[in-house]
Amino acid sequence: MAEDIYDDYPSLTLAKQSQEPSIEPLKLGERIKDIRGKLGITLEEASQRTGLARSTLSKIENEQISPTFQAMQKLAHGLQIDMPQLFEPPRKKTASGRRDITKAEHGKPHPTQTYEHELLATQLSNKRMLPFKSRVRARTFEEYSDWVRHDGEEFLLILSGSVTFYSEFYEPVTLHDGDSVYYDANMGHMLVSVSEEDAHILWVTAK
Repeated sequence: MAEDIYDDYPSLTLAKQSQEPSIEPLKLGERIKDIRGKLGITLEEASQRTGLARSTLSKIENEQISPTFQAMQKLAHGLQIDMPQLFEPPRKKTASGRRDITKAEHGKPHPTQTYEHELLATQLSNKRMLPFKSRVRARTFEEYSDWVRHDGEEFLLILSGSVTFYSEFYEPVTLHDGDSVYYDANMGHMLVSVSEEDAHILWVTAK
């Protein structure tokens, strides 16, 4: 994939609403599990940080036991949070309502020496994914001056035709209609069409 592409950059839900607000009981174990998840640490790592046994932490998170005040002090200190944060209910995720429809052949064209890209969902900014369709014009490995590499992970699906997928640490592989590959985009990679007609692919790059 060409590097310069990165220079650009009904469903109904029924909800019951009570007339009087209700207060949900505090689920301390759920809150602790939520904090640990946001920190991206395992139970074992949390045990090492807090000095609490892994089995004890597991029982607390699953509401099997209630932590003592001393245990909560260790949790706050080990997880590097203030004690009151343990009693804040987990924030519920809400839908942002973002949507962008791209009609066929109405994407933003972005031709390069080896590819002819059609950028999709271009009205949305700050996307976590960059989707686009491409026609692979390159026919030989030598048409590339160097490996293509960039941050993130990438997924590609062959829509029509066939390509040879070259990657820095693997043997070349030929992919046909319906085949796909997911890979680390920091690894050098490139494509060449090997079918009679130029291959068409769907590409999705995740940050």
